[in-house]
Amino acid sequence: MDNGSLVTWILSFVMIINILLSAGFLFFERRDIGYTWAWLMVFYFIPILGFIIYLFLGRNLAKKNFFGLSAEESKYLQSTVDHQLATLKDQRENQNALLTKYADLIHMNLVSSNALMTTDNEIAIFNDGKQKFDSLFNDIRNAKKEVNIQYYIIQPDDLGTKLRDELTKKAKEGVKVRVLYDEIGSKRLSLKFFKELLSAGGEVEVFFPSLLRPINFRMNNRNHRKLCIIDGEIAYIGGFNVGNEYLGIDKKFGYWRDTHFRMKGGSVNQIQGRFLLDWKHARKHEQVSFDQFSFTTGGHAGSSPAQIVSSGPNSLVEHLKNMYIKLILNAKRSVYIQTPYFIPDSSFMDACKIALLSGVDVRIMIPNKPDHPFVYWATWAYAGELLNYGAKILLYENGFLHAKTIVVDEEVASVGTMNIDSRSFRLNFEVNAIVYDEQVAKQLQELFQEDSQLSTELTPERYRERSLIIKFKEGISRLFSSIL
Repeated sequence: MDNGSLVTWILSFVMIINILLSAGFLFFERRDIGYTWAWLMVFYFIPILGFIIYLFLGRNLAKKNFFGLSAEESKYLQSTVDHQLATLKDQRENQNALLTKYADLIHMNLVSSNALMTTDNEIAIFNDGKQKFDSLFNDIRNAKKEVNIQYYIIQPDDLGTKLRDELTKKAKEGVKVRVLYDEIGSKRLSLKFFKELLSAGGEVEVFFPSLLRPINFRMNNRNHRKLCIIDGEIAYIGGFNVGNEYLGIDKKFGYWRDTHFRMKGGSVNQIQGRFLLDWKHARKHEQVSFDQFSFTTGGHAGSSPAQIVSSGPNSLVEHLKNMYIKLILNAKRSVYIQTPYFIPDSSFMDACKIALLSGVDVRIMIPNKPDHPFVYWATWAYAGELLNYGAKILLYENGFLHAKTIVVDEEVASVGTMNIDSRSFRLNFEVNAIVYDEQVAKQLQELFQEDSQLSTELTPERYRERSLIIKFKEGISRLFSSIL
């Protein structure tokens, strides 16, 4: 066989293999049409190598019983959801006015994400890292039975070391300590960092660990959740990770503006349950059951109704995105959003446009300090488009804005881990608390107003005057926005 024939044979073989791989992807992966075409183009232009890239970045995680629940556990969880659905239907007329008004949203979250409603919650809001971690460390020091910690990022710096040392002290006192972190987010971390904690009886697990340190077939699916549960009585949920930058002492970012809830009440059980499912998945080498965890069942003095809504690539339904869209479409007066990244899909953009055209006051606050340049300029592109519909776009100038909040009509609000981008919508594991309480919503809106004083407005005139270089950056960034 001469060289020309050999090359032809190799190219034909590669083409056949590529067609078979593409066909397998097309018929076995039920995805969004746009997403499917994007990957088919990758297969076409990068034969074979494109499929290898897909193995790292594109594989579907949606499958039945992703978290490995037993038949009894699944039956119990479904029965609690069914019971509350029936209760809500029977008692809808007896609920307070706010719960009646948002009954359809509550129902959607229940059916979609098994997000049980609890009405006895006490909620404190933190918008400063030092205050949040001072409170968390104090609660850890007072723990009597159990501390469960889950973060996307734990840095092995001063704050990360302090957290580890506080947990080690509790483990030595006989308190059950569990730590779960994301492999990609906490790339500077290793189990060696927790050597003393492990020796003291603490447990540490990694979500989607790498086969080898540089090789991780789930690198595009990150567990972005930040949860802390102490004794089944207190829970933290929100945007802060663990690292010096979150205290505002990193020179690159300056002051770090984020939002976090400290919760007591029935929602703590739901947050604990969320942690338990992630822990079960990470601890595949050991059978984990519900009765190994401390769950509180007592009454509480709080009065804030709330649901804990989670989403992730294990489901084909984008639960949190749908919740945000429902909130925006329900708005009658105002929608206030804070997000570090604003790279929505067409459905989210349409919801914002419909609200604006309906006369709703839509305000979106984004940072004016990029941590990812492509993401920053894509954010400008989408924010700029909404200016044409009357949105008010605010650029936070006092450091880096990392808060993930939405407040609607000063009545209902959500705080959690979801950014407004395709990654959070469909690729990451996320969790938010949605609270149906005017007092909490007004507190968050007041914080938004305070942050507005530290922001500049991106007006239509200012946006039109941007340079050709910025327009080029926006165009390129928007082109790749679905994979940022």
